[in-house]
Amino acid sequence: MLTPDNKNSPYIHRTAEYTPPRSFGHFLIGRPLTTADAPHQTIGKAIGLAVFASDALSSTAYATQEILVILAAAGTIAFGYVFPISLAIVVLLAIVALSYEQTIHAYPDGGGAYIVARDNLGELPALSAAAALLTDYILTVSVSVSSGVAQIVSAYENLFPYRVVIAVACVVFIMLVNLRGVKESGVAFAIPTYFFILMMYGTIGFGIIRYFLGTLGTVVDPPSLESLSESVGSVTPFLLLHAFSSGTAALTGIEAISNGITAFKEPRSRNAGITLIWMAFILGSLFLGISFLTKVIGAVPSETETVISQLVRTVFAGRDLLYLAAIAATTVILILAANTAFADFPRLSALVAKDGFLPRQLTYRGSRLVYSYGIVTLAVIASLLIINFQASVTRLIPLYAIGVFLSFTLSQAGMARRWWKIGHLPEGVKIQERGSTLRYEKDWQHKMLVNGFGSVCTAIVMFVFAITKFRDGAWIILILIPVLIGLFGLIHRHYSNVAQRLSLENYGEPPPYLGRHRVIVPISSVHQGTLAALRYARMLSDDVTAVHVSTDQAETEKVQSKWDKWGGGTRLVILDSPYRLFLEPLLGYVEEIIATRQPNETVTIVVPQFIPTKQVFNALHMRTADMLRRELLTKPGVVITDVPYQIP
Repeated sequence: MLTPDNKNSPYIHRTAEYTPPRSFGHFLIGRPLTTADAPHQTIGKAIGLAVFASDALSSTAYATQEILVILAAAGTIAFGYVFPISLAIVVLLAIVALSYEQTIHAYPDGGGAYIVARDNLGELPALSAAAALLTDYILTVSVSVSSGVAQIVSAYENLFPYRVVIAVACVVFIMLVNLRGVKESGVAFAIPTYFFILMMYGTIGFGIIRYFLGTLGTVVDPPSLESLSESVGSVTPFLLLHAFSSGTAALTGIEAISNGITAFKEPRSRNAGITLIWMAFILGSLFLGISFLTKVIGAVPSETETVISQLVRTVFAGRDLLYLAAIAATTVILILAANTAFADFPRLSALVAKDGFLPRQLTYRGSRLVYSYGIVTLAVIASLLIINFQASVTRLIPLYAIGVFLSFTLSQAGMARRWWKIGHLPEGVKIQERGSTLRYEKDWQHKMLVNGFGSVCTAIVMFVFAITKFRDGAWIILILIPVLIGLFGLIHRHYSNVAQRLSLENYGEPPPYLGRHRVIVPISSVHQGTLAALRYARMLSDDVTAVHVSTDQAETEKVQSKWDKWGGGTRLVILDSPYRLFLEPLLGYVEEIIATRQPNETVTIVVPQFIPTKQVFNALHMRTADMLRRELLTKPGVVITDVPYQIP
């Protein structure tokens, strides 16, 4: 139905009546949603905790183990420091959570560290935050899925050789669920998330009760002690800092809610803020409980059996149903932790792409109103990492936390700068920035202090992590982030150059076109498709030349014979090709024509193209038009036109 805006308007609005037909893709990811369905795809606090907190909560399953792995260099006597180190990490968690709670209310449209840094610190810090976060999300998927598979291997050791295949299969599964949309993935993952919380609180609570009753005991048949660091013989400050930096993996995922505020129902900021507080409390209490009981039972870090497995079988005195339930819950939450990255990576990459620093395809919303290209990109890169590092959590962890702490630091520094700007505004004055509105607030100094202190704390942790984990692989991230920033700049320069060349500013009215066409029609033989292309070529110009590349004398004689009858007097150029090449002689002839053309002359190459009714048969034809287009698209003044000939 055409609906003119008014009688004199040149604009006509029309609503497309096309509805996508059912396909196998709809079976996998669901029926397509209209744009009008977007407000109904938002989520509440309970589902939001499952979507955005699974990464942070899952880190409780391996953060304590990573502390023990480092402390093992000084022997089992150093394991007594695991709880004090965990306590220090929880204090840092509280500082970061409080800082991000302020960010959520200041930036209700989301974007997290990237938007905060962009508006307050400038382009380079913003790109640094984006590179750090995108890297972190990729590693989140790799680490969490690998850790989840490690839990499975702990319970069923015969699956150890298949851990990489299982991990990649899990990534593909989570990708498909996320392609169905935020709401559906949240509902699907809510039950496993809350089951994990229930099982962990049950394990910790029962373990503490047994500890005070004196019946807890220690790990039976613990795995052999594995130290991945050089033996130091005694506990040193550097060793404690190293262990602290490994344990800060527990903080990864704290920023996820600030990046995904737009996924929440209204009032978005309030719902997101409450969810963040819930997440921080659950994370801190579980982490402390696990670290405390791990020290008490004498758990040992090992690749063959996780600390969580040792803890659960000690608390429940064996590998019975409760043990299997706890391990299953831990495995599922670790694998589903990747869902947080799948929720945030596409959103962040879309924001960066919208600013012109990543391919524009990442801004495209798929049939289920999610950023499909971002989801698939994340799955592919994370799977490659899992394959390369053989699904080893300990090998992946050193790459993990530098990026997220860099983003923490830049986000909090940006917020401190924002509060400083607010404090120097006259009362009643409002300034609209790209991501938020600035207006004077009386308690700006208190808020600036909170964010500034959080920035300093996370910066210190970042440097400690970079130094202590440098030899373990952290140097890769220290190189990768600048490389990504350089890539962002390259993409942005390309888009800026394209926009400048296509701009209509100062363009003026184009001069009338007085040029002429010279038309070339490549033919391999003479048939109905050839004649259709020839008829079209004659509509464009009187200067038409057919070109045949001769690789077989007998075939060329047939072409000449038929051309005498059907060519209609059009000249035919025969290019002898002694090496039986087709494309190169044709390109050489076209280049010759281009070199001798007149200034006002356009060379048009009209190519007959067979279009079989079934696409599978496309591979049986030369696809000459595609090859010519690939080679000649960069030549100015050359137009390549396909004349399709449908073959029933």
